[in-house]
Amino acid sequence: MKGEVSDVKSQLRQLAGSRAPGTDDSKRDLFKKVLSYMTVGIDVSSVFSDMVMCSATSDIVLKKMCYLYVGNYAKYNPDLALLTINFLQRDCKDEDPMIRGLALRSLCTLRVPNLVEYLVGPLGSGLKDKSGYVRMVASIGVVKLYHISASTCVDADFPAMLKHLMLHDQDAQVVANCLFSLQEIWTLEANTSEEASSEREALLSKPVIYYFLNRIKDFNEWAQCIILEMVSKYVPPDSNEIFDIMNLLEDRLQHANGAIVLATIKLFLQLTLDMTDVHQQVYERIKAPLLTQVSLGSPEQSFAVLSHLHLLVMRAPMLFSTAYKHFYCHYNEPFYVKKLKLEMLTAVANESNTYEIVTELCEYAANVDIPMARESIRAVGKIALQQYDVNAIVDRLLQFLEMEKDHVTAETLVLVKDLLRKYPQWSHDCIAVVGNISSKNIQEPKAKAALIWMLGEYAQDMQDAPYVLESLVEKWEDECSAEVRLHLLTSVMKCFFRRPPETQQVLRAVLAAGIADFHQDVHDRALFYYRLLQHNVSVAEGVVNPPKQAVSVFADTQSSEIKDRIFDEFNSLSVVYKKPSYMFTDKEYRGPFAFSEEFGNMSIGVESEETAASSQRVEASDKELLLNTSEKEDKVLSNNGPAYSAPAYDGYLDTAASQVQSDLVSLEPPLPSHPPKTSSGIDLLSLGLSIKPTPAPTAPTLKLNAKPVLDPNTFQQKWRQLQVSVSQEISISPQGVAALANLQSLLRHMQGHSIQCIASGGQSPNYKFFFFAQKSEESSLFLVECIINSLTCKAQLKIKADDESSSQAFSTVFQSALSSYGTS
Repeated sequence: MKGEVSDVKSQLRQLAGSRAPGTDDSKRDLFKKVLSYMTVGIDVSSVFSDMVMCSATSDIVLKKMCYLYVGNYAKYNPDLALLTINFLQRDCKDEDPMIRGLALRSLCTLRVPNLVEYLVGPLGSGLKDKSGYVRMVASIGVVKLYHISASTCVDADFPAMLKHLMLHDQDAQVVANCLFSLQEIWTLEANTSEEASSEREALLSKPVIYYFLNRIKDFNEWAQCIILEMVSKYVPPDSNEIFDIMNLLEDRLQHANGAIVLATIKLFLQLTLDMTDVHQQVYERIKAPLLTQVSLGSPEQSFAVLSHLHLLVMRAPMLFSTAYKHFYCHYNEPFYVKKLKLEMLTAVANESNTYEIVTELCEYAANVDIPMARESIRAVGKIALQQYDVNAIVDRLLQFLEMEKDHVTAETLVLVKDLLRKYPQWSHDCIAVVGNISSKNIQEPKAKAALIWMLGEYAQDMQDAPYVLESLVEKWEDECSAEVRLHLLTSVMKCFFRRPPETQQVLRAVLAAGIADFHQDVHDRALFYYRLLQHNVSVAEGVVNPPKQAVSVFADTQSSEIKDRIFDEFNSLSVVYKKPSYMFTDKEYRGPFAFSEEFGNMSIGVESEETAASSQRVEASDKELLLNTSEKEDKVLSNNGPAYSAPAYDGYLDTAASQVQSDLVSLEPPLPSHPPKTSSGIDLLSLGLSIKPTPAPTAPTLKLNAKPVLDPNTFQQKWRQLQVSVSQEISISPQGVAALANLQSLLRHMQGHSIQCIASGGQSPNYKFFFFAQKSEESSLFLVECIINSLTCKAQLKIKADDESSSQAFSTVFQSALSSYGTS
């Protein structure tokens, strides 16, 4: 490749001073070749001077390609940038306004602090140029100069020149660029200059606002959006002025560009926020333009408009209830659009349209697209929880259970559980159908937990409830989900209070398994139940199975304050992400991937608590290293505080004879046929059930450096360069998953096996780690991406290595270390 670059260099040098016919065509071919090399990452900086010499031409295409090349290399090579100043300044005085503008734009793009003095003259001339294109480029160039050297920009009086152009120039694009530049400059300067602060406020004065509103049709779409955003910050003194502004912008609602429509709607909503009647009329007026925008453009544009429409529907559902058919899903729409439309249908459902909406949703439930079918069933359940046509909806949900599709059955079980909590009068019909479902066919944790809840809550109505619970307890060791194990404990207790003779043995087994469980929450609940039963059975029944009232309203996942904040940020990404902007900008809301500013200077390999804590931050700019984890309403794993330290399983068994013998007595005599209603407790537990940890695989012979050192930047660079040599999924013991409640313990455990963690993050049920290790007495490195799912007890591994021949051996070492976590 160096030879090819050298050939190009020699050919450019030959053509530099040539005026022969066809020279420009030859230069074009060579310029294209240079740009293609540059695009694929080949260093062609050696031809810099030759490219500059060949740019001495009137061919505007050659000029453009040369400016593109110069702008790419000049910012990385300030010395080379100095070579371009003369020819760029010369081109700034060219007779062709297009060349003048392109040269000025390229000159401002260099952004080299040492060359600031060369920008002032061309920019000043550009702002006074007779060509509108040159003035347009110059007005944006002032902002670029400001970001390089703010003092130079202010001292040259460029803001005042921009203001004059903004108010007097006839070219609409020049005016728009001046407005944009002044807003940015005065916003940044307002923190240190009172004059800039007053100038920024002057932009929101009535004369300036009406000046832009009267000319708004002259501007392009981008400029109109900027003007509408500025007007939305203006506070009219009376209602007459509000109506004047709205009348001026009425036709903007019919614009084909969705951004202009949304910006206008935001302005109308803000202007009428304190005028209730007019505000409702605005909702009616904007409904048709929004629905039109939904059906136009790309799916991405439809999603953005739908997100804003959803926000409005949540605030005024009755106004959109008659337009529910606009939210029916089309077969060719992507899933993210369909999901949002389902949320819209749920929001607009009322007594008059529930039947039609639920009928449509039931059609989606049979869809071959499994995520779509799941969301449809959830939508039906949400409508039922809103008390619209409950009878018909419950019948349809029960029909879903007869479809014999695993994902449909799973989602329906979760919804039936919620419906029974709100409508207990439907228990007879629901339990009659649920009782025919085999627990063996339910694999999803939430669905299994819902089924177990119904087995315990309605044990007296389900003939096989104790025996189904017993079969589930027998598979306790194979159950990875702590949520299921917690529900199983509670349901067995409820079943015992209703049918004690049949549940006696399974209660003993589940309490033994629960107390021996390595998950802290499961262990604590089992121990709590056991001690409750020992203390007083009546009290235990009152705690575990008290009289319940029907749930009237399920908690909303978002507070009204957050919803109002999102509404205030209408026409922004906050609406699309359904989160206000401060959740992205404030450090305390950044979540598990809040990035440490000193991460780049961190020294990895020092075995200290400070380093271990700092290593849990990950580089924000490296998007490849990020893991998108969905937010869960119910956390599976929780980190208990130090208020109570439960005994560990091993210690519990070792000291059973001496320490717990007086508390835990073998259950030999049978219990009475019904729970005793006396004040005394009963002895329930015979610890015959033991959970043996899965033995870890034997560690292979590959030796690793006990204290490898690798800085984060090098890790990221190597991660991008190296290919994946091993990719596989492995199982983790439930004990190891339970121990993830304290991530630091995993990091220390892996350090004990000479494997260091450089970054970690995520939240239940997905945790992501980046590890590295080094061969003993060699510089060869191993890099690992490990994603652990606490619900499935699985870990996804990707291993990259300098020496791929030893990747498999290292994979065995890593699996051995990870498998032993939590078992020792």
